[in-house]
Amino acid sequence: MSRLGICSVTLRHLDPAGVISAVAGAGLECVEWGGDVHVPPGEEAMAREVREATVDAGLAVASYGSYYRAGHTDPGEFDAVLRSAVALGAPRVRIWAGATGTDATPPEQRRAVVEDTRRAAALAADAGVELAYEFHRDTLTDGAAHTLRLLDEVDRAEVRTYWQPPVDLPDAEALTGLDVLGGRVAAVHAFSWWPGTTRLPLTARAPLWRRAFERLSAESAAPLDVLLEFVPGDDERLLPREAATLRALAAV
Repeated sequence: MSRLGICSVTLRHLDPAGVISAVAGAGLECVEWGGDVHVPPGEEAMAREVREATVDAGLAVASYGSYYRAGHTDPGEFDAVLRSAVALGAPRVRIWAGATGTDATPPEQRRAVVEDTRRAAALAADAGVELAYEFHRDTLTDGAAHTLRLLDEVDRAEVRTYWQPPVDLPDAEALTGLDVLGGRVAAVHAFSWWPGTTRLPLTARAPLWRRAFERLSAESAAPLDVLLEFVPGDDERLLPREAATLRALAAV
């Protein structure tokens, strides 16, 4: 029930052709192309070139990983993000829920995040694209319950969330959060960090990921993108090994 791929930001030091070669060589299926280096917002010609090269390699475009922060970024910038996503053929745009954590965000700023998300979601829906929040500290998605509350406030079916293991959260608590989000998860960023942001091989947290796949396969009625992110040392030579581990863990 999972489509396995990678976030291009994992290999920021490579150009798009290098990313595609590494991903195809590792036997993965799809790419979330990042808006920071590989497919900058508004550069539609580049987005089309990357889309064509991705498809020609037998891969799919999973999503467009933008750095648009709802309620914080100039709203006018979303137009360039969406145009690039459409040119890229991305079915989903990843956005961020503001720029401060839940407890540090005043009510008026929270309202701005909600309203801007609704506005962006309406524009994206007209283009046949859905949105999903990055699941991340220092935003309004800094925990599963907080994310669910935000999604309920936004109240648009085409807005969902990513999931990844929160930094330093034990396996059981991380998995409880995944249970809380249930079918609201659009995609997963897969990596093994411990302690803090120390980047380990995926095998280092194999029990976590095995149980996560079990939950995801039970909750999702359609294939779900699970995207490798932050391999140890950002080393593309490790990608075949990490991809093989991901496939083994996904075989639940």
